[in-house]
Amino acid sequence: MPVSIRDVALRAGVSVGTVSNVLNRPEEVSSDSVARVSRAIEELGYVRNDAARKLRAGVSTTVGFVVLDGQNPFYSDVVRGAEDEASSHGIAILYGNTDDDPSREKVYLDLFREQQVRGLLIAPYGDVMTQLRRFRASGIATVLVDRFSADSGFSSVSVDSVAGGRLAVEHLIEVGRRRIAFVGGPFDMRQVTDRLAGARAAAENASVHVDLEVVPTSAMTVEEGAAAGAKLLTRPRREWPDALFAANDLLALGLLQSLVAGGRVLVPDEIALIGFDDIPFAAAAAVPLSSIRQPSRMIGRTALRIVLEEASDPESIPRQTVFPPELIVRRSTTG
Repeated sequence: MPVSIRDVALRAGVSVGTVSNVLNRPEEVSSDSVARVSRAIEELGYVRNDAARKLRAGVSTTVGFVVLDGQNPFYSDVVRGAEDEASSHGIAILYGNTDDDPSREKVYLDLFREQQVRGLLIAPYGDVMTQLRRFRASGIATVLVDRFSADSGFSSVSVDSVAGGRLAVEHLIEVGRRRIAFVGGPFDMRQVTDRLAGARAAAENASVHVDLEVVPTSAMTVEEGAAAGAKLLTRPRREWPDALFAANDLLALGLLQSLVAGGRVLVPDEIALIGFDDIPFAAAAAVPLSSIRQPSRMIGRTALRIVLEEASDPESIPRQTVFPPELIVRRSTTG
């Protein structure tokens, strides 16, 4: 059994109240009592349960973080940014990965609400606003991550995905591409629809004629990207697109695998390719991948900071923080 404060008091020959004072207000205790209690703590190996103490005081030391794809390095970096910020506040992150599964998302949300975490960060899969209102009713601050909040009652931290989609296709047009395929899905993910909207805006506003087709995927994974690429290559060569815009870098890496396997396609000579997120693997790919960069760690840090501010001041006004995307050009589009 863990050593308790009562065990320390018994070993030191003092009251439980004296041990508590030594731990919290040592200046109010005699030096002899401090020495006896300190010696008992060392002999017994007592470890103070600071989290339990704060929980009894009504202040949790944990923040829940729910992400929709834990295998995506982008989200790993976002969580790392939140952890870096949390450590400076004495806060621990409880992490849940939903794998784009609404039922798993609900399980984590219910768990974190039951545990009365200090705050919740969530990169949601679908519409979770009803569940988030329950968090707010329970007094738990909530911030959406990688998703702009259409509900003014909740703060959010995101990148302008519409602008990012526009940047990607404008770049492809600038390097001479006219038959562009957007590869992504599922379309109940806001990030996918926003990036497609930006791509369409760029194609429609171009000074030259641009054909933009949509190649849907069931997930944002390397495997889905490779499958989409293989399917595209079953077409006659004259019907290939001359550029691909993948809704994230994992899809783009899968596309790249299928394109270059066996030397079937020259990238970017025959087909240019650009992704979204600029994960670390993008620069290290066989053909370094052009991408739309999101400041992943800054997103996590900012979201953690906001959720703690709102937890401390429930009357604070929710705010939407939107970072601009950045075009990163590499060999997959310029050779």
